[in-house]
Amino acid sequence: MQTRLTKRYGLTLPILSAPMALVSGGALAASVSNAGGLGLIGGAYGDADWTMQAFEDAGAARVGCGFITWKLAQNPELLEPVLAEKPAALLLSFGDPASFAAQIAAANVPMICQVQTLRDAKHAADLGADMIVAQGAEAGGHGEARATMTLVPEVADWLAANAPEVLLLAAGGIADGRGLAASLMLGADGVLVGSKLWASDESLAHPNMIEAGVLATGDETIRSNVMDVARGLNWPERYTARVLQNAFTDQWHGNLEALLARSEAEAARWSTAWDAGDTTIANTFVGEAAGLIHSRGPAGEMIIEMVDEAEAVMRGSVANLEA
Repeated sequence: MQTRLTKRYGLTLPILSAPMALVSGGALAASVSNAGGLGLIGGAYGDADWTMQAFEDAGAARVGCGFITWKLAQNPELLEPVLAEKPAALLLSFGDPASFAAQIAAANVPMICQVQTLRDAKHAADLGADMIVAQGAEAGGHGEARATMTLVPEVADWLAANAPEVLLLAAGGIADGRGLAASLMLGADGVLVGSKLWASDESLAHPNMIEAGVLATGDETIRSNVMDVARGLNWPERYTARVLQNAFTDQWHGNLEALLARSEAEAARWSTAWDAGDTTIANTFVGEAAGLIHSRGPAGEMIIEMVDEAEAVMRGSVANLEA
């Protein structure tokens, strides 16, 4: 399947793996890249040792890396050693990438900016982003309020008129060939896949979390910030995270003042549950696509199957129109 994305970056599949925090290690990224997509290591919260080990674990595979922008701003010295690894791309999300754009460009590394609004897409294009990911609220983990179905074509239209050289990826709720085909029809050059690959064999997520996600439906997810309060993470107020509902969200969602009053005890309880994979307390970070994930498997096989299904779906759609 050839698109502007595959042609420009020498891929055979128009799929990037999301750089999921504590999940997207070197093995997952390498599996995606070796299958013909582009795998991204989840540098996320800026643990230097973890990130550099992930590059080592990726071996000779051509992979990229992604960071939470506001967290990287607290530890900007991490960017230099990552750029020294000559990543295939560097993704920034959740914050203003302006302070890092020049350094990334000087290293001749493509910059990907994940955005959740048209306003931020325009800003990313002005900064020289090579790719923009339009992320809908269906996505697992952090994001905002816009839906993939409307955000992607709105960004696509603006880029076509104002920055046609910038590639566009769709993200949020894309977990099978139908989602890939739909994204291409909406004007994207490819997709960024998170939740589906979160459930892959190479994922570093706790097996209990993955089992809960595979058994869940999209109805069982919720956007909240209680887990960030529990972890003591000072996420910007505009971003919430999509997770599976559980007893912890039932108790504290919408009741942050009470949670803050018990933050120390609840943080310890949540952390212990996270390490143990206790999904009744610690939150499972998966998106609405949970209802489309029915089994595990190698990441590379997952994305090949997505493309095969997308091609079949598009052929079938053409046949239906002709009929």
